[in-house]
Amino acid sequence: MKKAGAAAVILLGCAISVNAQKTNKLGFGIRGGLNLANIVQNGNNDYASEMKPGFNAAVYVEIPLVNGLSVQPELQFSQKGYKSSGTYLGSPYDYRANTNYVEVPLLVKIVPSKNFAIVVGPQLSFLTSTAYKFKTPNAVYENVVDNENNDLRDNVLGGVAGIEVGVRNLVFSARYSLDFQKNNGDGSSFTPKYKNQVIGLSIGFRL
Repeated sequence: MKKAGAAAVILLGCAISVNAQKTNKLGFGIRGGLNLANIVQNGNNDYASEMKPGFNAAVYVEIPLVNGLSVQPELQFSQKGYKSSGTYLGSPYDYRANTNYVEVPLLVKIVPSKNFAIVVGPQLSFLTSTAYKFKTPNAVYENVVDNENNDLRDNVLGGVAGIEVGVRNLVFSARYSLDFQKNNGDGSSFTPKYKNQVIGLSIGFRL
């Protein structure tokens, strides 16, 4: 969390400082919505995963550079992970991996028309918590992972691309994000090596 906060402050400070002499018309906003999270696996074709719903929430600042082009640093909380189901020892099961991240996207915002925008750019994600849940008809097993003592990557570089539609002060957003780095899992049947991918849908308010 400390790393995420420091990175966010440095990122926002640098972006605002670079742009200070160009314009004073900064825009601020908040947004929140639904994540549809899943994984892209590496080397385990026998493991089937499904989308898992989660939550996202963010604050951001929009820094105009020239007409129709802005830089938009953000600070975001994002729930990721995946789920799978099958049969274990003759009984059906439901397995869910829940991972929470604090993220710092640095996006370029292209505005071809007044109420429509395209955003794209890199994103640094900081893992804050991990939990696994294994459920059968007769029992539920839950495990909260100590992120300081496992082989999961604490911070991951990824990318984001999406669109925004504005209606007055409301902003409707649809995004796709993908990790560029693997989670560094052990590649077992329950913790495969993977990259996070998320479809994010949100509604925001521009201040």
